[in-house]
Amino acid sequence: MRPGPRNLITDVAGLRVGNAEDHHIRTGSTVLLGERPFVAGVNVMGGAPGTRETDLLAPDRLVQEVDALVLSGGSAFGLDAASGVADGLREMGRGFAVAGQRVPIVPGAILFDLDNGGDKAWRENPYKGLGRAALAGAAADFALGTAGAGTGATTQGLRGGLGSASVVLESGLTVGALVAVNAVGSVVVPGSRAFWAAPWEMGDEFGAVPLPQQFRPSHEPAPSKAPGAATTIAIVATDAALTQAQATRLATAAQDGIARAIVPSHTPLDGDLVFAAATGAKALADPGGDAYRLGHAAAVCLARAIARAIFHASPLPEGDGFPAWCRL
Repeated sequence: MRPGPRNLITDVAGLRVGNAEDHHIRTGSTVLLGERPFVAGVNVMGGAPGTRETDLLAPDRLVQEVDALVLSGGSAFGLDAASGVADGLREMGRGFAVAGQRVPIVPGAILFDLDNGGDKAWRENPYKGLGRAALAGAAADFALGTAGAGTGATTQGLRGGLGSASVVLESGLTVGALVAVNAVGSVVVPGSRAFWAAPWEMGDEFGAVPLPQQFRPSHEPAPSKAPGAATTIAIVATDAALTQAQATRLATAAQDGIARAIVPSHTPLDGDLVFAAATGAKALADPGGDAYRLGHAAAVCLARAIARAIFHASPLPEGDGFPAWCRL
């Protein structure tokens, strides 16, 4: 297992990512776009999720593929980012064909960033425009850290952000992860610069800071945010040909990556959610063994992507009580 050439989710061929942000509001949106519709699944483990179109990702639903997936800031307002993406896709002629119309299928999830000091006194919801701008900017290379859906994100004591990572398996299958980290919990060991995800780091992709030889995790961590004011939302993707049921299992396995990288995770105060996307470019040569390896790879990628989000976060000029990891 090794990182892909970009170490981004776009190492999965046929996928692009677009970011759009507003630093005055301190928020943004991110879209994952496929060259063609792709199979998707979802798993929700947090207690305070905010979602759009996730019910149709169940394996027994009529629609088996989606056109894009959206991650956004803005709490419930941010769900409108997917509407902007849908508008743009419809203009491209994309969407599920029904009754002579094209209906883009765009599931999404949001995080809460309404209390981060940005100017939230808008008169018109800005997220539809942010979603459309993110779609327009979709490309193979994209910014990490204080970008897209991670622009206004925070974690316990540190700035959050947008992260991504990838691996290529010995079988030739590729797995990638994309995540916006806005967690109640901490991504670093208390009193240190070391990431909880350090055992899964590849090279020096997030600083190569080793875990302290002796440390004691906090047994009774205090919540750093109010109920409903946090979440980690993510996408894992592969070029493997998966059914919707298999994609759902991939999303479930990837949740382990959140647990490895954020302490505590999956709390009642978070809306932790993972989408899975499968482009179907490569058949599974060994369905049982490959599914096993894909799940592990998804968890590893997501843990690394979470650390990379915080590693790449930029400090704010005026400060807001949440320093960037680079300033520790």
